[in-house]
Amino acid sequence: MSDHVIAVLPGDGTGKEVAVEAQRILDTIQEHTNHGFEQTVIPCGGQHYLATGEEWAEGSFEFCRDAADAIFMGAIGYPGARLPNGDLAGGSVILGMRSGLDLYANVRPIRLYEGVPHKVHGRFTNIWDPDMVNMVILRENTEGLYHSLLHRSAQRAKGLEGYEPPVIDFPGLHGEVAYDPRPISSHGSERLIKMGFEICETRNGAPVDGASRVSCIDKSNVTRGCQLFRRTFDAVASSYPHVEKDYGYIDAFTQWLTRTPEFYDVVVTSNMFGDIATDLASVLQGGMGMAASGNIGDKHAFFEPVHGSAPKHAGKNKVNPIASINSVQLMLDWLARRSNDDDLLNVSNILDQSVAEHLKDGSSLTYDLGGTASCADVGTAIANRLATHLKEL
Repeated sequence: MSDHVIAVLPGDGTGKEVAVEAQRILDTIQEHTNHGFEQTVIPCGGQHYLATGEEWAEGSFEFCRDAADAIFMGAIGYPGARLPNGDLAGGSVILGMRSGLDLYANVRPIRLYEGVPHKVHGRFTNIWDPDMVNMVILRENTEGLYHSLLHRSAQRAKGLEGYEPPVIDFPGLHGEVAYDPRPISSHGSERLIKMGFEICETRNGAPVDGASRVSCIDKSNVTRGCQLFRRTFDAVASSYPHVEKDYGYIDAFTQWLTRTPEFYDVVVTSNMFGDIATDLASVLQGGMGMAASGNIGDKHAFFEPVHGSAPKHAGKNKVNPIASINSVQLMLDWLARRSNDDDLLNVSNILDQSVAEHLKDGSSLTYDLGGTASCADVGTAIANRLATHLKEL
């Protein structure tokens, strides 16, 4: 049996509920294949902080860094849970791992499955064609506008002294001034962009024309950091002459993303721009309940749905677990490619097939997709469908 050590961090609110469904998928695979998963659950987050005075137990960061093959996270965020310095309680978990484990790429697949409706004007309808929405957006994950917070969180996760950016004088500004530096480096940009081109080589091209295309989205007409990002993009792209280069400014991109999503294959962008653009792109795929992600570096990775802890829905067993299940699929794909395990890669593809079949069937959908099924209903249905396929291997 091939065993993988998985750190499971349920976190806060609905994160705990969707983590159960993620574990259900791993248990199903373990039961019906030769792939085993040693799952270590680590309590963490804002609610844990309020109860214990710590964001997660001492040694948790080291376990994720040194012992875990991959990490799954539910969600972080609990009402009123703040550290004395004002930072989000639980931030050293999610942000600390992004920076502390050097997970420089936030990878967000944007795919619209057949059978998924869009909620607009309070009603469900079909706006975008499933055959026309299939891209991957890579957001730089350790630099940019969030660099100070990320570094401060990483220091806290490691038990080290916190970090504050240097004092800067801004001529012409009066009264209280708050600021967050937005550093962008050639090193950070290069490795993200290179991953984008490498992912592009594994895909089938943009839906509209099948072209292998990487789009550089920035604001290089205005900011120096983006000018460096674009120069770095051109330098990396020169090593991939068979891949088409594309460029866009972030403000225009938000329009093109919704009007012509079929043009995009792989998109690379900076931290804050990617944070905003990927959440907008989730609308194309049916909302945040469908939005999976991977935070990936050269040695480590953690995977999470991006919908947050949704405190108002916590404990109601109603949120959509598919973002979490698809995050597990990304995790399996990453583990398989990392170890050249074709069998595990096949299992990952079968999980994706099971999700697609479930959504196309449409008989068990959560409230965000117009249905009445519970979180557990959907997770169990997909796990059962997955088990059926795995038995046929």
